Amino acid sequence: MKFVVITKKRLIAFALAFAVAVCGAWLLLKPDSVATTGKPQKEYVINMVTGEFKTTTSDGKEIEAYRWDPGTIVVPKDENIKLSLYGVNGKEHPFKIEGTTIKGMVTKGKETVVNLRFNKEGTYRLICTAHSDMAHNGPMIAYIVVD
Repeated sequence: MKFVVITKKRLIAFALAFAVAVCGAWLLLKPDSVATTGKPQKEYVINMVTGEFKTTTSDGKEIEAYRWDPGTIVVPKDENIKLSLYGVNGKEHPFKIEGTTIKGMVTKGKETVVNLRFNKEGTYRLICTAHSDMAHNGPMIAYIVVD
């Protein structure tokens, strides 16, 4: 009569081999994707700040110009955009986005958030109406390119 002796070493080796086999079977048989009830909506967050350039000319005249930074942003068509505008320079910057009904105000030290969704490709101008031309320390215009 033959006896099979199960040593601690063999028991550990068997348990380890069994665990590897179970993990391998699970990896091979698991579904690659899980069905969901809908496509999650992406939201693109764009951050912009107000900026100012100031200098004195040789004849002692002080000149300044305001701008949005960055001056141009590219966003996808038909996607949700969260445009965060932070006031760094200048007391107030009333703005509008040309080609839309969007208007607002950026105040120094505060964040203004605008939710956007462009359905048409093109270039939209973000215009500060207080600094719309050189006579008013501008033009303070940024370009929103919808692609």
